[in-house]
Amino acid sequence: MTHATKAIYRLILSDYVKVSKGSVEDMLYNEQDIIQSMDKIEVIDFHQTLEVNGIRFWCYTAGHVLGAAMFMVDIAGVRVLYTGDYSREEDRHLRAAELPQFSPDVCVIESTYGVQLHQPRVVREKRFTDVIHNTVAQGGRVLIPAFALGRAQELLLILDEYWSAHPELHNIPIYYASPLAKRCMAVYQTYINAMNERVRAQFEVSNPFDFKHISSLKSIENLDDVGPSVVMASPGGLQSGLSRQLFDMWCQDKKNACVIPGYVVEGTLAKTIITEPKDVTLSNGLTVPLNMQVHYISFSAHADYGQTFEFLKDLMPPNIILVHGEANEMGRLKQKLLAQLPDKNTKILTPKNCQTVEMHFNSEKMAKAIGQLAEKIPKEGEHVNGLLVKKGFTYQIIAPEDLHIFTQLSTGNIAQRISVPYEGAFSVIRHRLKQIYESVEPLDDPTESPPALLVHDRVTVKQENTKCVSIQWSTDPISDMVSDSVVTVILNINRGIARVGVMGEGVTEEEMERTAEKVVLALLNSLFDDVKRVAGEEGKMVVSIDGVVATVDSKSGVVECENEGLKERLRTALRRIKSAVKPIPLQKSFFASEEEKNFN
Repeated sequence: MTHATKAIYRLILSDYVKVSKGSVEDMLYNEQDIIQSMDKIEVIDFHQTLEVNGIRFWCYTAGHVLGAAMFMVDIAGVRVLYTGDYSREEDRHLRAAELPQFSPDVCVIESTYGVQLHQPRVVREKRFTDVIHNTVAQGGRVLIPAFALGRAQELLLILDEYWSAHPELHNIPIYYASPLAKRCMAVYQTYINAMNERVRAQFEVSNPFDFKHISSLKSIENLDDVGPSVVMASPGGLQSGLSRQLFDMWCQDKKNACVIPGYVVEGTLAKTIITEPKDVTLSNGLTVPLNMQVHYISFSAHADYGQTFEFLKDLMPPNIILVHGEANEMGRLKQKLLAQLPDKNTKILTPKNCQTVEMHFNSEKMAKAIGQLAEKIPKEGEHVNGLLVKKGFTYQIIAPEDLHIFTQLSTGNIAQRISVPYEGAFSVIRHRLKQIYESVEPLDDPTESPPALLVHDRVTVKQENTKCVSIQWSTDPISDMVSDSVVTVILNINRGIARVGVMGEGVTEEEMERTAEKVVLALLNSLFDDVKRVAGEEGKMVVSIDGVVATVDSKSGVVECENEGLKERLRTALRRIKSAVKPIPLQKSFFASEEEKNFN
């Protein structure tokens, strides 16, 4: 919230606690809760941008009351403007609500006055002062029920200025009977710079809130009710408090007047007397005639239809959500906006309280390369390899070495180790692996125990004892594939399945093809279980998974299958087998370079 709002927040909530102590048994919160909540409030300046979990937001002046703000929220490029209570009309002390410099995707806007129009401010002020002047001139009393914040300060400025310009009224007292309004006045004096040019200019000469003709009234007992007077008292709805006490005292005298200066809620006494009923019910339950004059002169700082229409016409948001209004008024406002806004495709919603509004937006996702990857601009078609990092709603591509520089993350290696039962000679494993991998190197002196091998520069095979061997590697896609094939070879030695003979210089091309087919069959069996050769068709195999059948040609690398998912899995498996056993010196097998295109 803004700085001024935080200052007022403490006063308003403390006033609730004070009022509730005598009338509410189970309060929503107490004074201690308010004190604790103050430390949790983060203040924001107008136009200052903050970001939380990737969500950016900033605020504009709303013009409703001191400190009121409209918030613009940016979520993954989708901008939502929440006006709250706002007014586009500058009054005696507050600036008008600002117009954001760009259009939001969604505007959540108040609809308090629906299609109603306010009278011009000059007309309203004249009506207000004329009613008061005429009433006190005839010896009557004027009651102005007003809320403690916002309208009270506005009306007091008008009255003090009018009294200064009319010496004949100087002997008629003006009171404002609201302890909360008095405390709020100190906040207004503190945040003079948040107000309009008129008040700031006047403050250079004297404090505009240091009233010359207005004094505060602590309670009804302190009121010297022996002649004409003007009393501004809270609450604005006349439902209780000092304003209700004064209404009960003055309502039967036709010389007196009650001026309702702002928006009134259905169900309150203030709303009832606007219709000028013949009788009213007092606080004590008695019904008496309503003889006093009742005038409704709205100084409400809520936007009327004219302000709302001009505001939306300037912004032209594609989506509008109307809130803070009675259902009928919201409905009429929606229809009038749809008829008069230039863009006939504007979507307007009028949700009920607690109703969820769901909208879908398509936005283009863009990842930025940073660090080492940003040093060289890639050519068209060139691949950029790195880690994709999501932070909030933004994406970045970072080299693994730069991860700890630009994020709070770091890279790490996962070392895996498995033990495989094996009771044969370790030299057999070495012999079999050399038939498959070109790079099989001893790690230690072969005469010493235990012997170990490094396969494909990635996987270590070590004889732990006479009953098992261990396989160790650092996890990555290729090493995982090599380790799988090594495990398969060792298990097949025990089972007598994969019997690959030594290929000397006299090995024929046909024998080499058959050897390659055996390797493919063994590795595919380890991955898909049900893999069989096709009788009479050299190099072809059939793979069955859950009733779905695929045909694989080990020579050409072609996979035929109606199920695209299984087809892609088999093509991927064949590519990985190629990577794992690439060093096999087969000249015209399905691994040969002229056939590589079948795997891409």
